[in-house]
Amino acid sequence: MTGTLYLVATPIGNLGDFSPRAVETLQKADFIAAEDTRVSMKLLNHFSIKKPLVSYHEHNRAAAGQTILRRILDGETCALVTDAGTPAISDPGEDLVRLCAENGVEVQSIPGCCACITALSVSGLPTRRFTFEGFLSANRSERKEQLQNLCGEERTMVFHEAPHKLRATLSDMLAILGDRPVALCRELTKLHEQTQRMTLSDAVAFYGENEPRGEYVLVVSGCEKHSGPAITLAEGVAMVLRRRTEGCRMKDAVRQVADDTGLNRNELYDAALHESL
Repeated sequence: MTGTLYLVATPIGNLGDFSPRAVETLQKADFIAAEDTRVSMKLLNHFSIKKPLVSYHEHNRAAAGQTILRRILDGETCALVTDAGTPAISDPGEDLVRLCAENGVEVQSIPGCCACITALSVSGLPTRRFTFEGFLSANRSERKEQLQNLCGEERTMVFHEAPHKLRATLSDMLAILGDRPVALCRELTKLHEQTQRMTLSDAVAFYGENEPRGEYVLVVSGCEKHSGPAITLAEGVAMVLRRRTEGCRMKDAVRQVADDTGLNRNELYDAALHESL
């Protein structure tokens, strides 16, 4: 009988956030795959969990993933943990999940802490729609290109950042994205947790005089929505007919174009129907 892969979220700072279900899952697992076995051993010792540990991280994921898969296919149960937070989110665990899915292995998530959601919830910025960007590149030219691609992003953006890169990242954000609101969430759930809400220009000035300390999650406001150029009814009809040639039904094509342009749906339908006759 094939085993199961469990994705067990671990605390991002406060051990009190580790759920009873997560503890129970680790206790029942046949073995635990960990990003850093030394870090995970501290967690296991705190909760008196004694299970075999195997290493699974960015640099060994190809070989280690195959070994873990074989053990699961042989009937063992594996719990995957990362140093902090939810496995497989901006994490090499996503490869192991994909590997298991491709081989018919059941994967279950044991939810818990996630720095992205924790920071977003306290940011004071819009939370209905957001995009998680993880860590930007350490290479400045690549980082600037990544930010250029986000200039038109209207959703709230969430980034991870290390203290030694914070000043450079904030400067590049200000130069490329322009001055906009940002929440800098530092040391989440830990003793010195702090959330600073300011603009990017204020953040650049503040950290020009103050040393960044701890791990950061940056929550950056999306760009303001700008009204596009007015679309004429004739242009809307052309868009509808183009969708029709791509196999879209008239009703669906009209609805899509009306939603995208703000044109009156009934007028657009009548005009497109007349044009297609």
